[in-house]
Amino acid sequence: MTSVSSDAPAREAGTFLLGDDLRVHRLGYGTMQLTGPGVWGDPADPEEAVRVLRRAVELGVTFIDTADAYGPFTADLLLRKALHPYPDDLVIATKAGFARTGPGEWVPIGRPAYLRQQVELSLRNLGVERIDLLQLHRIDPTVPVAEQVGELAALQWEGKIRHIGLSEVNTADLEVAGKTATIVSVQNRYNLADRAAEDVLTYAEERGMGFIPWFPLATGELAGSGGPLDRIADELGATPSQLALAWLLKRSPNMLPIPGTSSVAHLEDNLAAARLTLTDKQFDALSDAV
Repeated sequence: MTSVSSDAPAREAGTFLLGDDLRVHRLGYGTMQLTGPGVWGDPADPEEAVRVLRRAVELGVTFIDTADAYGPFTADLLLRKALHPYPDDLVIATKAGFARTGPGEWVPIGRPAYLRQQVELSLRNLGVERIDLLQLHRIDPTVPVAEQVGELAALQWEGKIRHIGLSEVNTADLEVAGKTATIVSVQNRYNLADRAAEDVLTYAEERGMGFIPWFPLATGELAGSGGPLDRIADELGATPSQLALAWLLKRSPNMLPIPGTSSVAHLEDNLAAARLTLTDKQFDALSDAV
């Protein structure tokens, strides 16, 4: 297993410039697992959650992705407890537009008044005057896209949002949203075993947007005994999860994986992926296995 020394392995993932002013290390951290079951309420061990967040920053993470719906607001309050006042180079991305109405429940709400309320609550709960990156968590099909993105653009003009991103969208959505505001990032499900968003990744690359793959560690049956992940992991002395992250980092310079965990040990294992260098042959073998 690849080990992590006392320095900052996340730095070795390289950097990406969000918008024209926020440079982040490409291997980040996602906070969804810092909540209770069903992404509802407090975690079983809040103090371990705080340790995870602090350790992530110690190991070089400068990009943390969260959302108002995680808890709701549980992850944001843990972030504030663990890291406020935040390091100057830490970029916190959050999301609004997906209501948490109960354990395992997700309800898209894109009414402008609701989005404004959630942004104001995120500002308060995170303890910041401006949100670095606010992503529309889901497009509400009952509200015109221009109204949803337009409200975020208004908040941006007011200085409460620095940059705007979208989550789980297609290229047509990006085209429509781009007529109302500048979109600097897109967050879609994407991993070694699920590349349905390949066209969205290409769209992001062509326009200089960050691509934030959620569920980045999914490997399906590829990690089974004797499978391609198992074989190459053995060659490199790594874990299948580390390979999955290394594959994402090599796949595109716009890729910003945000693996989440509630364990310091698992966090350290994930971030060690930044030190893996896949050969073109290994990358192709993993790519072709699906």
